[in-house]
Amino acid sequence: MGELREGVWVWFWWAAAAMAGLAAVDWAVRRGHGWWWTKGMDAGRKGRLPAGDMGWPLVGGMWAFLRAFKSGDPDAFINSFHHRFGRAGLYRAFMFSSPTILVTSPDACKQVLMDDATFCTGWPKATVTLIGARSFISMPEEEHRRLRKLTAAPINGFDALSAYLAFIDATVVSTLRRWSSETKTKPIEFLTELRRMTFRIIVQIFMSGAGEATMEELERSYTDLNYGMRAMAIDLPGFAYHRALRARGRLVAALQGVLDERRAAAGKKMNRGVDMMDRLIEVEDEQGRRLEDEEIIDVLVMYLNAGHESSAHITMWATVFLQENPDILAKAKAEQEEIMRSIPPTQKGLTLRDFRKMEYLSQVVDETLRFVNISFVSFRQATRDVFVNGYLVPKGWKVQLWYRSVHMDPQVYPDPKKFNPSRWEGPPPRAGTFLPFGLGSRLCPGNDLAKLEISVFLHHFLVGYRLERENPNCRVRYLPHPRPVDNCLAKIIRVSSDDGY
Repeated sequence: MGELREGVWVWFWWAAAAMAGLAAVDWAVRRGHGWWWTKGMDAGRKGRLPAGDMGWPLVGGMWAFLRAFKSGDPDAFINSFHHRFGRAGLYRAFMFSSPTILVTSPDACKQVLMDDATFCTGWPKATVTLIGARSFISMPEEEHRRLRKLTAAPINGFDALSAYLAFIDATVVSTLRRWSSETKTKPIEFLTELRRMTFRIIVQIFMSGAGEATMEELERSYTDLNYGMRAMAIDLPGFAYHRALRARGRLVAALQGVLDERRAAAGKKMNRGVDMMDRLIEVEDEQGRRLEDEEIIDVLVMYLNAGHESSAHITMWATVFLQENPDILAKAKAEQEEIMRSIPPTQKGLTLRDFRKMEYLSQVVDETLRFVNISFVSFRQATRDVFVNGYLVPKGWKVQLWYRSVHMDPQVYPDPKKFNPSRWEGPPPRAGTFLPFGLGSRLCPGNDLAKLEISVFLHHFLVGYRLERENPNCRVRYLPHPRPVDNCLAKIIRVSSDDGY
């Protein structure tokens, strides 16, 4: 018995020594990696860097980031920095193969987003490859300003939104009727069907007249593209990034085919209105230069991706949250029913005037945007040494703006994990505290269109339908966007025939 106890103690001490050895190796590797990226700095500059953890070479903080988001607790990643280094608002790390400053406070986010002279775009190389080197996310500031100016009115202008509203309204009404009929016998994947609906709407806006085969190919390719957007850039079979690269190739080929058809038909009479692709083909700058095909395709890839993914997910979550909160549902429903009663009998469908009456519904949408955090992070890069909140951001380092951290900060939003649209009553939020579409010159160019699309759907759903989920406690997956793992399997129950038509 004594020999057994002695053997156990020997094993225990060996295990303890091995663990201590591994901890020492981990400490040394992390310290060495941090030293490598700061070895050219003098003591003064090093002392002004924010606290943080650069992790191991190549991997850095990526495993911790992916582990947090795949565990069902996405806030655990930034919270680990809070717990170790205090709530400083800035931390140093190594992310997406680059030395990085994580920015997590409203004031720091505002400073970075509003300073275009110091902070250029800094999206990971993998993301730029997938969306395109000639898209907004990677354009130099001057080129970005020029193209944004050319495309702003066709996206968010009053005339454009008025023209799009009729198509959105009719599409939503017919889609909801079809879903309610189909789900009498079996449920549908609500999110999947919403993505299809919003994709058809955005394609109609950007490429009216696209054939069914083109539509289906684009939709399949965008699904694969999205899963690779925030994955590690491993171009090997079986990895999300590899599938996304192949999807990018299919998208380019499909869009190039449509472009070629448009150019071949130039000057011929069209049985459709002018869409965004037509405008991009025809637009000229002050020197008479037209956009190259690569530029047009990359802009379309970006807009089509942003224009349906975010809208579909926010629409699904807003619908779910309304169903889960009867008091909020009743208040939103009463507002929409009052709007319905105010519509003249001769009016066909909703107008922008009706949309602007949806004050409480707008609060529901804003709270969903805050709560869900579809765009939880964005990327910049410092063009010179700069101080943010007293900390040094070295020239050339990447900057990650953690919108999710701002939106879920109890010091900014009391009880942040409670869905509470009434928190949006009163004056607008302080700059830097509400960032679902970013801030500054690179504010998401389709934000008004997105809110219009979401609100029109919720309006018709509230006055005529009910969601009955098959798995209301379904686990949520957070990458690339928060969604139930069953894609919100549900029945759409029609509760009123008065849906506005």
